[in-house]
Amino acid sequence: MSVKLIPYFVMNGTAKEAIQFYQQALDAQVLFSQSFGEMPENPEYPLPAEAKDLVSHATIKIGESEVMFSDTFPGQEHHSGNQVTICISTNDADQARKMFEGLSQGGQVGLPLQETFFSPAYGQVTDKFGITFQIFTEGKPHQ
Repeated sequence: MSVKLIPYFVMNGTAKEAIQFYQQALDAQVLFSQSFGEMPENPEYPLPAEAKDLVSHATIKIGESEVMFSDTFPGQEHHSGNQVTICISTNDADQARKMFEGLSQGGQVGLPLQETFFSPAYGQVTDKFGITFQIFTEGKPHQ
């Protein structure tokens, strides 16, 4: 079993700029970057044309550590306090469920733990102390 805690910065349309800034300032390497326009389309959440180039998910490496980024999805609120979350990454779906359930006690589920196009088990929960966690299970979702 593997578990990592990764800072996740949610930006208000400036994720690309922030990534470039950290590349220059901290010699960061881009490990992955995907725009909203590169994601599978979801008819329930139509994507405005001006949002297609915004970052849906990116990972950079600074030294031995990783930092993840995204821009807010069009229509989502963005305000100080919700732009940094902790992503707990594991390769064990049972461990992901256990951590998600534990953090949910006295907290608030933002997105139930579920299979997505990018993870076999992913969810978001704000614990009873107001800290928001993203639980990400590595691996391929069932096809």
